[in-house]
Order: sequence, then C-alpha cells, then structure tokens
Amino acid sequence: MATFVKFYTFVEAVAEKKHDLGADTLKVALTNTAPTAATDVGFLPGSLHPPPAAANGYAPGAAAAVTSAQTGGVYKLCRDDVVFTATAGGIGPFRYALLYNDTATNDELIGYWDYGSSITLADTETLTVDFSAANGVLTIT
Repeated sequence: MATFVKFYTFVEAVAEKKHDLGADTLKVALTNTAPTAATDVGFLPGSLHPPPAAANGYAPGAAAAVTSAQTGGVYKLCRDDVVFTATAGGIGPFRYALLYNDTATNDELIGYWDYGSSITLADTETLTVDFSAANGVLTIT
C-alpha cells in the first residue's frame, strides 16, 4: 500500500487562498523523480517531476470528480479513484503519484503517494490511485 505524504507548502497555500478544493481541478500525475515534501511547491509538468511519456494509456494529469464537506468542524476532501491502464508498450517506470491543483497558477502540489519502489505497468496492467471514500484524500481539523 502506498503512503500519502503532504507537501508542506500545501498548508500555506490553503491559508493564502491558492486552493478552492471543492471547485478546483485536482489531477494526478506519475513520476519516478522523488518529491521533496519540505520544499517542492508547484508541479508544472515537465519541470521538477517529469512524468512518463503521454502514451500507452498514460495521460499526464488524469482528473476525476472531487467532493468536499465539513462535519463537526472537520473538513474532508474526497475524489474518485484514478485508474491508469497500460496499453501496448506499458507505462513507467514511476514510483510516485503526485496530487496537484491544475487550477492554481503554478499547479500547486498537494501531496503524493510513495509506492516504495519503481513500477512499470505492462500491457493491460492497471494502477489505481486509491482515494479512500471513507477517510477522504485529506482532512483538515
């Protein structure tokens, strides 16, 4: 199971109104370049975290529906799982799935999942970036 790590700058970006998590377009991109949670700020495809080539079933920045709600002072961000399915030629290698805000000016980074080692998907194999429906992508208390 992949481990979710929040980018430190995400906290500041929320406080400074760079995110409208209930309305902005949140996307997932794959990379084999290790993120740095303490210092990385924006994704801007092809810069700090180059994704695999847009081919063989992989489209950088796959998007899905986002919902959010607050109950008893706890905000929970939810979204549909993102599924990458490899076609001829495969996808990868990659180790990290980056969650970023495509609406924000610099494609502000939110967090990433570390799969522990590099992965290459062969033809017809899939990777599901699991956004827990019960717990949400993240909570703010």
